[in-house]
Amino acid sequence: MSSPIEQARALFGDEIVTKALARDVELPYGAGTAVLITLDNGHDHTKPNTFGPGGLLALGEAIDAAVARTDIAAICVTGKPFIFAVGADLNGVPKIRTREQAHAIGKLGHDVFRKLGETDIPTFAFVNGAAMGGGVEVALHCRYRTISSGVPAVALPETFLGLVPGWGGTYLLPNLIGAEKALKVIIENPLAQNRTLKGPQAFELGIADAMFEPADFVEESLRWAARVVKGEVVVERPEVDRGEAWDQAVGNARFLVEGKLHGAAPAPVRALDLVAAAKDRTRDEAFAAEDEALADLLMSDELKAGLYAFDLSQKRGRRPVGAPDKSLARKVTKVGVVGAGLMAGQLALLFARRLEVPVVMTDLDQERLDRGVGHVHGEIDRLLAKGRVSPDKANRLKALVTGSLSYEAFSDADFVIEAVFERMDVKQEVFAKVEQHVSPEAILATNTSSLSITEMASGLAHPERVVGFHFFNPVAVLPLLEIIRGEKTDDAALATAFATAKGLKKTAVLVKDAPAFVVNRLLTLFMGEVLAAVEEGTAPEVADRAVAPLGLPMPPLLLLQLVGPAVALHVSETLHAAFPDRFTVSEQHRRLVEAGRTAVFGPDFQIDPEVRALFEGGDKPSSEEEILERALTALAREIQIMLDEGVVAEAADIDLCLITGAGWPFHLGGITPYLDRSGISEKVNGKLFHPDGPKAL
Repeated sequence: MSSPIEQARALFGDEIVTKALARDVELPYGAGTAVLITLDNGHDHTKPNTFGPGGLLALGEAIDAAVARTDIAAICVTGKPFIFAVGADLNGVPKIRTREQAHAIGKLGHDVFRKLGETDIPTFAFVNGAAMGGGVEVALHCRYRTISSGVPAVALPETFLGLVPGWGGTYLLPNLIGAEKALKVIIENPLAQNRTLKGPQAFELGIADAMFEPADFVEESLRWAARVVKGEVVVERPEVDRGEAWDQAVGNARFLVEGKLHGAAPAPVRALDLVAAAKDRTRDEAFAAEDEALADLLMSDELKAGLYAFDLSQKRGRRPVGAPDKSLARKVTKVGVVGAGLMAGQLALLFARRLEVPVVMTDLDQERLDRGVGHVHGEIDRLLAKGRVSPDKANRLKALVTGSLSYEAFSDADFVIEAVFERMDVKQEVFAKVEQHVSPEAILATNTSSLSITEMASGLAHPERVVGFHFFNPVAVLPLLEIIRGEKTDDAALATAFATAKGLKKTAVLVKDAPAFVVNRLLTLFMGEVLAAVEEGTAPEVADRAVAPLGLPMPPLLLLQLVGPAVALHVSETLHAAFPDRFTVSEQHRRLVEAGRTAVFGPDFQIDPEVRALFEGGDKPSSEEEILERALTALAREIQIMLDEGVVAEAADIDLCLITGAGWPFHLGGITPYLDRSGISEKVNGKLFHPDGPKAL
C-alpha cells in the first residue's frame, strides 16, 4: 500500500511543480560560497510559485544537497521575477479524501521547511516578490531575511480561506515579532477583506531584517549576507514579551474574532489557540499541533466553501461572464461626476487614483461644489499623511480633480457618472441636461442602487450609451461593481463599462435590469424578514442576534444604520412596488424615517431608547432559530426566482456579488453553497443550487 505522501502526491497529479534551482554563487568580501536556491515553476508572474507535494520534495532535496556539502558558507532562497512564493498549491485540496492524507501534507511542509531553520549553515531568504502563506513561512524558517521595497504583497491569508498558517507560521512569527504584531498578520488582516502588507510594512513589523531596492535586490542581499557571514553585521531583534503582553494580544484578537464571526468559522479560533500556546511550546510541539489543525481543517466544509469563494474572486471575478469583447471598449481619457456629495467624492477620488485621468465634478451651487472638491483634496492629503501616496503623486491627483458649475465641462468627457438623489425624475433630468453637452459616444453611467436603467434612459436621444455602474459603500473598500445592461444599452457601452471597471480594479458582475439588482434585492429581503419579526413583537436585540450564526460582517440593524434608514426604506418601497407578494415595507421602519432618525444605536452601541419606542408593538414574538430559518427560506426562494428570471448567469454570480459587495464571509462560500449544506435549498426549491458541488467556473 502506498504511503500517505505518495497518496497525497497522486491527488496533486496536475501540480505545476515549483522547482528549486540551485547554483553556487561566490559571496562578496571573500565570505565564501553560497548555494542560491531559486523557486521557479517555469511560468511567468501570472502563475505564481506554489507548494504542492512535488514542489516541497524538490525544495527538500535541494536543501539536503546543500547541507551535505562542507564548502558552503550560506544557503539562500529567493524567487523568480516578481514572485517569491504564494503558499500551498490548493488545487489538489478538494481531492483529499482522508485525514491521514491531510496530515501527511501538513507534516511534509514542516519536514522540508524546518531544514532551513535547523542547520548550522546560515540560511537567508531573499523575498524579492509577492510572498503569501507558505511563501512567508519558508522565509520565517530561514535564520535571516531581506525584502525588496517593491514587494506588493506579504500575507498569511489562511484564516480567510478556512485554514491556519500550518507550516510554522503560528509559532515562528509571534516568536519573531511578538504576539500582537503577529496576530495582526494572522488574524486581523485576513478578516479585513484579506488586507496585505507591502514590503516596507513587512520590514517595519520586523518580518525582514534588511530592505533593499528592487533594481539590484539580489545583489545587495548577497552583499548583506556576506557581511552577516563574516560577522561584520550582527542582526539584533527586539526581545519578545512572552508574559502578560502575549496573553493580552491573544485576548484582544479573540474579542475581534468573536465580534466579527460569532463562532461561525473555526479557522481563526484554531489559529488563535495555536498562537496562544506558542508562547510556551517547543518547536516540535508547536509544529505537531499545526499538523493536527491542518488535518482537521483540510477536511472541513468551511475550507471547501472558502476555496470556492476564493476561486470566485480570483477567476470568475477577473473574467466576467457575459461581458462583450473588450476590443469594443472606448478609451476613457476624462471623467465627469454629476454631484459633489460624499458618494460623488469617493467616485471622483477612485477614478483619479486608478485611471489617472482628469475628473471634473459638478453640483448646483459653488458652495456645495467647493465643499465636494475640497473633501476629495482632503482625502488625498490623508493618503499622503499615511504614506500611501508620494508628495508628487498627491499634487498630481489634486490637479486631476476639479469642479465646474456647468455641464459644458463634460464636453470632452468620455465617461460621465451621476451620483445624485435616488429619484427617477431627478436622474432623468440630469441625464437629459448632460446629453446636450457630451459627444454621442460618451458613456452615461448611473450609480443607482435600485432604479430601472431602461426607464432612466427612455427619454434620451442615445439610450444605447446608458449603463448601470453601481458601486458599494465604502467605495475604496468593497470590490464589487454591478454593471447593469438596460434594454437598449449597446455592446460598446457595456464593453467600456467592463474595461473601466477593470481599470478601477473592481470586480464586475453583469446584472439584468431588475429592481434593486442583486445585492440590495437580497439584503433588503433579508433585513425585511428581521424587521418583520420585530414588528410582530420580537425584541430588536433578539431579532438582530438571530443571524449571528452566519458570521456576517455586521448584524441587520447595524447595517440598516450604515446604509441609512431613509435609503433602505426607498429600496424597500421600490421592491414592494415590483414584488408586493414577497417584499413588505415595515411600518416601524417608515416611522423611524418619518421621525428623522438616522441611527438605530446610541454611542454605547445599545439601541437608542427613542428608536426602541418606535419599534414597540406586536404580540407574536419569534425565537432566534425561527427568525434565522425564516430569513434563509426567503433568500433561497428569491435566489431561485432571480436565476429563473436571468438576473445573473449562474448561482456563482449571486455568491460573487454578496462576497465582494456585502462582505459575505468566505467561510460560507457565499450564500448558495451554505443554503445547499444546511438543507434549505432542497426544502424550499426541491433541488440544490449546486447539484455537483460548488465550482467557480
